[in-house]
Parts: sequence; structure tokens; C-alpha cells
Amino acid sequence: MGTMEVHALKSITLNVNKNEYVALMGPSGSGKSTLMNLLGCLDTPTAGEYMLNGSSVELMEDSELADIRNKEIGFVFQTFNLLPRSTALDNVALPLVYSGMSKSNRIDKAASVLESVGLGDRMDHRPNELSGGQRQRVAIARALVNDPAIILADEPTGNLDTKTSIEIMSIFEEIHKNGNTVILVTHEPDIAEHSHRIIRLRDGLVETDVKNENIVLSSNPEHRYNVS
Repeated sequence: MGTMEVHALKSITLNVNKNEYVALMGPSGSGKSTLMNLLGCLDTPTAGEYMLNGSSVELMEDSELADIRNKEIGFVFQTFNLLPRSTALDNVALPLVYSGMSKSNRIDKAASVLESVGLGDRMDHRPNELSGGQRQRVAIARALVNDPAIILADEPTGNLDTKTSIEIMSIFEEIHKNGNTVILVTHEPDIAEHSHRIIRLRDGLVETDVKNENIVLSSNPEHRYNVS
């Protein structure tokens, strides 16, 4: 920030294991967004080391980071970040373009993932023809389409009502049960309670890191998603 140096994160040591379900919490300015950007390889640390699947991220070139973001990490954002003029199907298929998959295979894969999140009848709809919950499902499908190991979700229910938020959290539960590592950033304690581990940040430091003994399950046994 000009000549001012801001330590968004400082002296953090953190391990996240495969297939963990972690919530990152903290007030504005606590460093959780910076931490998520580092975990997602959107930013690289100015000091320290970030090991991802045994590789040092801070030593990677931009092309290597882009490859990891495309293949290893799926992103879900509060504002959905969908292309407004593209259909749900085209939005979900987009990451597969950068993977070099043929068009017919892209369409088949994207359609399959949209079916898995309950949007098989909305594939040809554009974002402005979908509800907020449906747009977030499209965003989740896009995050899943490359079969990433890690799902990073930044305030995924921030723009949704309570009922829709519960439905979205049930999808994340299924994603976790299917073997993905899920890392969730949220301001909302009731959303964090769906995770298995809650990390609270304050002033760039880890304030608490605890196992969640009171996990809230939102999945409805009569309406389950087969995310694969």
C-alpha cells in the first residue's frame, strides 16, 4: 500500500490433510481472504513456504500455478462469477477448454456434473434466468468439473436465503463425503458449524484451531446429490 507494508498474515503454521472439511473464520482484516488466496495459488507468499501435495508453491512459475488452479483446485465464490451471456452448460464446460478436452467430451462431462447438483433441467438457461441458489449450483458444478482434489469456497452462502443456504451446504457435505478436501471461508457461525474443523484468524494470526464436535448435517435423505 504505497510505502506502507502490511503483514496480512504473519507466523502462520497450518496443516490441512486430504479429505478434511475446514472452515476459516475471522473478522474483516483478519487475513482469511489472503490465506484463501494463498491456498488457492492465486497469490504467492512473500516469505515462508507453502507445500501443496509435496510441491513448494512459492517456487512455481505462473504457468505451473495456472495448471494447479485448473486441475487441482475448484473455486466457489459468493458472487458466483458466471459468464452472463453463456448458458449454465457452457459456464461449467469452460474449465475443460483449458484442459484440452474435446468439445463433445466437454459437453458430456459438464452435463453430467450439472445433473449431479440437480440442474439437469436448467442447462440451457443463462445466469439471469436462474435463482441465486441455482447460480451457486452452477458455480459448484464448474468447480467440480475437472475432478479437483480441493474445493475452496469463499462465502458461498453470503448472497443466499436460509433455506437455499442449507441446500448448498448439503452439496458441500456430499462433496466432502466423496473424498474432496473442502476449505470454506465464512463470517457465519451457523455455516461454519457444518465443517469438521474451525480455524479462527485474528490480525493475521491463528487465534484458535479446533475440531468441531457439533457438526450440523443439512442433507435431506430424501434429496441427496450424487456428486462425482
